[in-house]
Amino acid sequence: MHEWALAEAVVSTALEESKKEGLKEITKIKLKIGELQQIDIDTFKFVLNEVIQPQNPMIKKAKIELETERGILKCRVCEHKWAFKEMLKKLDEEESESIHFIPEMSHIYMRCPKCKSPDFEIVQGRGVWIDSIEGEK
Repeated sequence: MHEWALAEAVVSTALEESKKEGLKEITKIKLKIGELQQIDIDTFKFVLNEVIQPQNPMIKKAKIELETERGILKCRVCEHKWAFKEMLKKLDEEESESIHFIPEMSHIYMRCPKCKSPDFEIVQGRGVWIDSIEGEK
């Protein structure tokens, strides 16, 4: 499951970064999740809790906050911008799943709604990252 790998990466990165900052305990981790990842938030929260449980006591009590970043795409030909969510409705399950695992696959299945070019950039809404870590020193 894709979510397990992401959760493990978040936990190991949080532990590594908190040690660099001299934290003895992590109290809060704020995560941002790009819409192109198409992660089910409830599933991801569950998986994060499962990954955190066996970890170092330093992170066991951490409150996890998740925020989704809207996916915005921009055509390199006509400079039109559009929301990923609009295009997602037009994709079948297999196409959507491909983008879930590799967001760059969107170039295969999507076109600019204005000029129909496949040459666009993902302006925002890609990836999973730690926005902030709070803790006790």
